[in-house]
Amino acid sequence: MEALTEDTLLNGKVIIQQPKDGFRATSDSVFLASAINAGTNDRILDLGCGSGSASLCLANRVGDTKIVGLEIDRDLARLAQDNAVLNGFERRFESIVGDLVKPLPRIAPHSFDHIMANPPYYEIGKTTPPRQSKRLRAHSDSQVNLSSWVSFAFRMAKHGGTITFIQRTERLTDMLKYLSARSGQITVFPLWSHDPFIDRSKGAKRVIIQAKMGSDAELKLHGGLILHNPDGTFTKEAEKILRKGDALDLLGSK
Repeated sequence: MEALTEDTLLNGKVIIQQPKDGFRATSDSVFLASAINAGTNDRILDLGCGSGSASLCLANRVGDTKIVGLEIDRDLARLAQDNAVLNGFERRFESIVGDLVKPLPRIAPHSFDHIMANPPYYEIGKTTPPRQSKRLRAHSDSQVNLSSWVSFAFRMAKHGGTITFIQRTERLTDMLKYLSARSGQITVFPLWSHDPFIDRSKGAKRVIIQAKMGSDAELKLHGGLILHNPDGTFTKEAEKILRKGDALDLLGSK
């Protein structure tokens, strides 16, 4: 295992050990976890869980859930389980080593109430890849393309369950194409860097996309969340997510 750092999320409520180099947890993990409307006894699958940041943020907010993290990198999967122990969530989180394009006998299809994922942001060949091979795998779909992530999520979700991804805005078209083929009630929730009515040069670089299995409801474009004030500090609404661990209301009226 490479050198690790110990960091915190949710204003110290969650402790994360993660590789010093390579892919590291960001605010995206916190926002992804906040978008999962999980309830008591729900089962959640975190695809590409990494060191467990999104899973543990969700476990911190919602008790009495069972979260399974799927991770192709054996070292990261082991680290995610260690982080669960570090935070006292070892009975509610299990990390599994596996490849989402290969059969996984340890998890049954259509057995999860919620699927969440922070998949690779870039298509291979369309960006300059990081030097480290693990960072390449984490940031670009060199191993598995985005449609495979969505297909696997469909295979694991229950009827009536939700599938939630966080992704770069420029890949929204692909996400909508893949999700709309087999689900409905798709909600697009932009994460605006700054108020678009004040600074149009800083748009929404990330979007949260959520779909419901078996629904025929129409697509909904949410107003989203503004992350920063004009002076660069976080807005009160963003602080509630990042510091207090509040939930995002993806189905709200905004």
